[in-house]
Amino acid sequence: MLARCCFGDATTLTCAVSGGADSLALLVLASATGARVHVIHVDHGLRPGSAAEAGVVQRAAARYGATFESVSVRVEPGPNLEARARDARYSVLPADALTGHTADDQAETVLLALLRGSAWPGLSGMTPSPRRPLLGLRRAETRELCEAVGLEPLQDPTNVDPAHLRNRVRHELLPLLAELADRDPVPILVRQAELFRQGAEVISTAAARIEPTDARQLAEAPEVLARDAVRTWLWSGMGTDHPPDLATVDRVLDVARLRASATEVGGRWRVERSRQRLRLVPPEPHRSPPPEVGDR
Repeated sequence: MLARCCFGDATTLTCAVSGGADSLALLVLASATGARVHVIHVDHGLRPGSAAEAGVVQRAAARYGATFESVSVRVEPGPNLEARARDARYSVLPADALTGHTADDQAETVLLALLRGSAWPGLSGMTPSPRRPLLGLRRAETRELCEAVGLEPLQDPTNVDPAHLRNRVRHELLPLLAELADRDPVPILVRQAELFRQGAEVISTAAARIEPTDARQLAEAPEVLARDAVRTWLWSGMGTDHPPDLATVDRVLDVARLRASATEVGGRWRVERSRQRLRLVPPEPHRSPPPEVGDR
């Protein structure tokens, strides 16, 4: 099992361990590399007794000779809870922290990207790297490993809550796909992610040769390259968390192709054309209305 992991050659490994089967397997396998292991547990405070889970992780870390650290973050209840909890978790984890994502997580990520209408990079899923050393393993294998070494994983009830789309993909969509295809769809989706990743690299390399502010270059370039060039330009220029959607990118291409002179691109940003050059215009600073002049 260790041979199918990608831990790299670091002598110290920092592992994010929640106490679930995947992260406990991460701890066990990281320890098996011979590297020094440091475990970080993040308590989101989202359910009663969550703080006690740190003790479970601490005992597992001690068993494998790993140092331990517990960090608490505050996540308010409300919309997009899963995404906000993830952002809060990553905000306190060091940049080199390893996570226990598996091939099953990769398959779910690809399907979620497809449902969102993501472009090539989104459909590539998570990029394999030593930060995600278990991407070559299945979720069932991490459970089997925990059972083999006598570790009892914590059960997070949010992982079965249908309010989260990922859970419905995991517990409803993937089983349905397996039934319809009469085969396990996870290896297929993982392979597709790799193909999309290779395609995205080729497209991005070619699109980087296009000057995104040159309307003539954009108009003459193959559409797939022009879209990538515009998407990258807008995303870096606007500094948003997510890339612009396809409709926004295509409106900018309409400006480049002389079908419009300007367009809104979200957040009160605009793209304008002048003398065959495109310009990304930031929102104007909010100005307070002038004070009313009354009788004195």
